[in-house]
Amino acid sequence: MADPNSPDKDWGARTIKRFYRWFAEKMPTRAGMANNRYLKPIAHRFLRSDLWRFTRRSVPRGVALGLLTGFVVPLGGQTFVALFLALPIRANVPIAAVTTFITNPFTYPFWLAIANQLGRFVLRMDGIASGISGDGQVNGLVEWTTWIIREVGVTFFGFVLLGIIFGGIGYVISSFGWRWWTARKWKRRIEKLGLDRDFDGK
Repeated sequence: MADPNSPDKDWGARTIKRFYRWFAEKMPTRAGMANNRYLKPIAHRFLRSDLWRFTRRSVPRGVALGLLTGFVVPLGGQTFVALFLALPIRANVPIAAVTTFITNPFTYPFWLAIANQLGRFVLRMDGIASGISGDGQVNGLVEWTTWIIREVGVTFFGFVLLGIIFGGIGYVISSFGWRWWTARKWKRRIEKLGLDRDFDGK
């Protein structure tokens, strides 16, 4: 039986607490969104109390929605799109908003390269740029424009795939995580009340 006071358990608890503090700092608030000058005209649509409740259905939906829009929607618009879509699918608004930050100015170059390679791999587009090099093998504005359009399309397709993949994975992980968290809370309550002991006090 594992020692409850083992260093590994302490490290795990500290890690969870650090993540919780970081998440709480990044989590948008209803007051902040209501006072945001860009969101004020439409704030009433996504400030409903039921969209801010943390439930076993709304949290996974919020995670999936935030990850999907974080990849598919260009930088600067992910949060707005996530807020609009949270209403019809009844997703948790703060979760949806904060998970869009998987893509940000710091991580975007990395995801851009991954999306391009993923889209190229799935669409088998490796041969498109084979004729383009710096020595002038391909000439003319039309050829370069066509190549750029194709690259943009391939990269966007890669972002769509990343959004679907990460959205699905996020939904599954958050669903199991929510169940684990709920079971853990109930176990603590039972232990606190002493209900896990036998009636004879053993």
